[in-house]
Amino acid sequence: MNPVLVSIGLLLCSNIFMTFAWYAHLKELNNKPWLIAALVSWGIALFEYLLQVPANRIGYTVLSLGQLKVIQEVITLTLFVPFAYFYMREPLKLDYLWAGLCLVGAVYFMFRGK
Repeated sequence: MNPVLVSIGLLLCSNIFMTFAWYAHLKELNNKPWLIAALVSWGIALFEYLLQVPANRIGYTVLSLGQLKVIQEVITLTLFVPFAYFYMREPLKLDYLWAGLCLVGAVYFMFRGK
């Protein structure tokens, strides 16, 4: 299977765990001590790392470090916006669009000439 596609698939899954580890405690554990929230987040983050580490190792066989990072940022924003809107009930902001357009530029510069 194509290592870029495998890497992207694993990064997508890892970012789902990452987003929940980083932000879901703000909604679900907001009445608990921060230490409890941190321990729960670390437990969720373990699954993120179990996917993210192989994703980067596989991707690095054919992609540069910068390309891997830009892919990860695009995936993060792509997953964060629906998470913020549907799960956290945050309003959609035009700033998400502008940030996405900046990432399109980043993708262009990291992958041009490849």
